[in-house]
Amino acid sequence: MTRVRNGINDGTLGTWIKLASPESVEIMAYAGFDFVVIDLEHTTLDLGAASTHIATARALGVDPLVRVPDHGLSVIQRVLDAGAAGVIVPHVDTAQQARAVVRATRFPPRGDRGSGGTSRAGRWGLLPRADYLEYGNEQVLCVVQLESEAAIRNAREILALDGIGAALVGTADLSMSMGVAAGRDEVDRLATSALKAAAAAGVPIGTASATSEEARTALARGYDYVVVSNDTSILASGSRAIVNALKAPVAERVAR
Repeated sequence: MTRVRNGINDGTLGTWIKLASPESVEIMAYAGFDFVVIDLEHTTLDLGAASTHIATARALGVDPLVRVPDHGLSVIQRVLDAGAAGVIVPHVDTAQQARAVVRATRFPPRGDRGSGGTSRAGRWGLLPRADYLEYGNEQVLCVVQLESEAAIRNAREILALDGIGAALVGTADLSMSMGVAAGRDEVDRLATSALKAAAAAGVPIGTASATSEEARTALARGYDYVVVSNDTSILASGSRAIVNALKAPVAERVAR
């Protein structure tokens, strides 16, 4: 967990995990990513696959975050008890929503998360209860996704809340919410506003990037961390590059 917090502040690299195979996490760990984000929002991954990914990442010294599908307490609670270092919560548009999300990650009286000390997070009951509760209340990272005009307008209020560990600007959904194409000046201005709000609150802020070039640009712009590409796209682009490299010479020889 320390590595996630310090890493985000240092501008380190994560990537999305969308495939069920644990080899995805293993490969990303060996490649040198600092953390992985197991995506339960835009994939068919289930909680069993997420649990396996979390255990694999932990074993390899890579911090596992989980993007949950919504604001629901039950999924947040279960992935945290499965040992996730934190959650990324999509579509947090208001301070009220953010407050509820934070409470879902914390134990009473600070929150609504139930006790599950016999889970992986509690080392299957071997971790003293006080340590299990302290880790949940003090170390678990709650990341809110800001991906609408409303979220950006409310960013200062959202990020000022106690318990918000980091923010993630979702420019793809942000542009769709505005009805404009990604990369337009209007989107850029809102992203800049989010960066300023995070700086004022002292909260790390990141974004997702499709390529290493986009990631370098984002870090140079002032983002504290980036989530770059994903296992499926890395596999797809690598495969396409091999095919194009080998088929082009063949086609050229045939044309002659």
